[in-house]
This record gives sequence, structure tokens and C-alpha cells, in this order.
Amino acid sequence: MSENWKKYILLENPEYFNFGNGFWTGKKPPFKTVTVIRNTNFTDSGKIDYSNVAVLEVEKKQFDQRKLIKGDIVIERSGGGPKQPVGRVVYFDKDDGDFSFSNFTSRIRVINEELDPKFVFYYLMNFYEAGNTFEMQAQTTGIRNLDFTKYKNSIRVPLIPNNEQRKIAYILTTIQKAIEQQDKLIKTTTGLKKALMQKLFTEGLHGEPQKETEIGPVPESWEVVEFPKFALLQRGKDLTKSEFKDGNIPVAGSNGVIGYHCESFVKAPGVTIGRSGTCGKPQYYDTDFWAHNTSLYVKAFFENDERFAFYYFEHLNLGRFKTGASVPTLDRNSLNTLMIGVPSKIEQIEIAQILTLTDNKIKIQQKKKQTLSDLFKTLLHELMTGQRRVHEIEFEGMGKEVIKMQQQQTVALAAEKEEKYG
Repeated sequence: MSENWKKYILLENPEYFNFGNGFWTGKKPPFKTVTVIRNTNFTDSGKIDYSNVAVLEVEKKQFDQRKLIKGDIVIERSGGGPKQPVGRVVYFDKDDGDFSFSNFTSRIRVINEELDPKFVFYYLMNFYEAGNTFEMQAQTTGIRNLDFTKYKNSIRVPLIPNNEQRKIAYILTTIQKAIEQQDKLIKTTTGLKKALMQKLFTEGLHGEPQKETEIGPVPESWEVVEFPKFALLQRGKDLTKSEFKDGNIPVAGSNGVIGYHCESFVKAPGVTIGRSGTCGKPQYYDTDFWAHNTSLYVKAFFENDERFAFYYFEHLNLGRFKTGASVPTLDRNSLNTLMIGVPSKIEQIEIAQILTLTDNKIKIQQKKKQTLSDLFKTLLHELMTGQRRVHEIEFEGMGKEVIKMQQQQTVALAAEKEEKYG
């Protein structure tokens, strides 16, 4: 490690940092309408979620002392939980507007040009991600509070050259932008899939004329049948954790695989539906499996395509037939009287193939997002501890290419949606 990484500035140093506590609304005029950032607006990525911010009338005097400016860092002082301690930080990046922060948070402002605010933000994020704030919180009346004095005395921000700070911040910001872009792609493709399902399960593939039925218009060639004539559901078999034996057979619970066992009793391909807890969620299995008693499995498909049935169950939103409050359970009696429109086996297979291609796109996008997220976590730790230096990373050009690629994919998906739906 170079000598540069052996120079530190304590977070409590007033020549480098200024702190502000969140405020109450107050009762003395004049008042001002202010957008207040609360810990409910914190995200794990360090971004502020502006979709559900509080807009309050506060004392102008209070606001003048606690206005957020671009580059401010807001830290969560109270809240958290057993698996999420207090100490999360978010970076305020707005150029204008009247923003402040709640009394459950504090503001950290960099006031010395030797430190880059974004670099300090990532340093504090890494401090939190490393689990260091677990030992700095106390619980009073059910609420966790950060020992802010101990926090400030524990933080030693490395005073490395400013250009290196900016490069580190640039690298981490670029990866985060790529993750955000991947998120948008996932949402776009998921929306496309939902629109496709609505179209395919009501209009079919071949532009047939519609006929009127008891469930509304369906393509002329489709048959309307009761749900049990399309797929026969059977409750799974109980298998406690202690009864699991070493093996590679998935045990299908209400929300997916809950473990592995040495034997199966349902042949692939198969479909389950969440029966208890997570109700109505379908899962598709292309290997033999054990259906747990928290799920229902399809005992008979009656010559229908298994993957089509899986997607149809997803489209039907079977979770709406759940009963019970504390432990919801799927009401099979309601399914027994449910009428559905069913196309030919050939059309079923074609519909399933289209939706499978869309699902595969989503899986690829999710995998890319996970890869980028893992890269961010690794570099956050290594760059903030000096284990890796910026000159070791050929990233600037690659980062721009990553973002460009994501933008191109977004445009392509939009064009695809426009082509299908006009």
C-alpha cells in the first residue's frame, strides 16, 4: 500500500466535515413547503427514492439551517432492524429544489476541497456494508439508534490525491448506472411479457374471429372448459426438514425450491401452484421433483402442454382465490368452478415458446445485473481499502460501452413492443 493510503482524516474533524440533525416541522411562521428525505426513501444502492417523499410545511428558520445541497450525504440514525442495522447512507444529487432531511437522519457535508463528496459517500457506504455499524447501535422502545459519536470517532477517511478520489467515484458510479440501466431493461421486458400474455390468452396467435362465451369473447377455435378439465391439481406430500435426505431432487414448496431430497414422486415436466403461504404462484420444473404439502402439483394435464399451463396459471392470477389472514391458503373450490378458454395443443405450444423466449431474455438481464452488482461490491471494498488502485483498472472506456449497450437494448425492446402492439 502506498504512503497516500496511510493518511487519514477523522470524520469528526470540523475542518473537513459539517453535520446537521434532522428537524421537526415547528410552529412559528414564516413557513415554507419543503420536500423531506426520510429513512423510508433510502435504498441499498445509496440512491434516494423520490417516489414517496414527504412534503411538509416547516419553519423557514428550521429549513434555512437544514437545507440539502448537491453532494450532501444523509445517514440513517434511527430505524433499521435485526437484519438491517442503522447507518445506511444516501447521496443527494439534486441541483435545485427545497429539500431537507427528517429527524431520524443526519446530514454529513464535506467542506474541504481536499476530499471529494462522492468518494466520501462510497467510503461510508463500504463502512456500512462491512457490518461495522452493528456494534454502534442501541435499541430503545423498539427502535434502533446509531451511536453517532462513536460512528464519527471510528471513521478514518483516507486522504488520497483528489484526482484518485474522483476516479474511484467515477468507476463505482459508472457500474451503478449500468446496474440501473439493467433494472430498466428488466422492467421493460417484464412489462412486455405481461402485455404479451394478455394478448395471447385472450386473442390467440392467429387473428381468429372472436365468439361470445360465458367468459366473454374468445377465438372461435378455442374451447371453454372448467379448470379441473384443463388441469387436475393434487396436494403435495409433507416432508419435514429432518426427513430431507442427501440428494439432488428439488423439493417444491409454495414459492419454489425449499431444499433437495433423494427421491421424487412427480415426473417432469411438472407444474406446482403455491397452496399455503405464498398462494397461487406457479412454478415450472423440467426435472422430477418432490411436491411439498405447501404446494399443489398438476397430477394430470389432459394432453395440454405443460409449459403453456404454467404460463396460463400465471396469467390467471390464482392468488386472488386465497382465503385466511394469518396463514393464507388457496381455495381449490373456487378453482373447480373457474371457466377458461383453451386453444389447440399446437397453438398452446406456440404460445409457450413465445413466452419462454421472453422469460429467457429476463433471465439473461437478471444475470447481467447480478454480475454487475457483484462487481460493484467487490470494487467498493477493494478500492475503499486500497487493495486495488484505480490505475489497475481499465474501466473508463468499458464503462461507457456498457452503458451504450444497455441503452441500445432498451431501444430494441421498445421497437419490439411497438411492432407487436402499435
